[in-house]
Amino acid sequence: MADISIKQSHQLSENNAKAVAQKMADKVVAEYDMTASWNGNILSFKSSGASGTLVLHEKEAQIDVTLGFLLKMFSARIEEKVAQQMRKMFAEKA
Repeated sequence: MADISIKQSHQLSENNAKAVAQKMADKVVAEYDMTASWNGNILSFKSSGASGTLVLHEKEAQIDVTLGFLLKMFSARIEEKVAQQMRKMFAEKA
């Protein structure tokens, strides 16, 4: 079960939503030394302390993150930051 699960509605086309998600992934990969890969509309990501998926639906993006033991104590702050990024990247582009 994911430690963090956030849904964000959007009004983007499939291609634009994927471009937004890729931009977000590029930033996170560089900042947190993660790997990320696409399988259709599912972006999977992983680092030594967290893993998860970002699934793009027609009018919604859903991110699920599982945190490693050391990051669990910061889950509230991490969730807040992820939610803020999701709003910024998807909702404001509508």
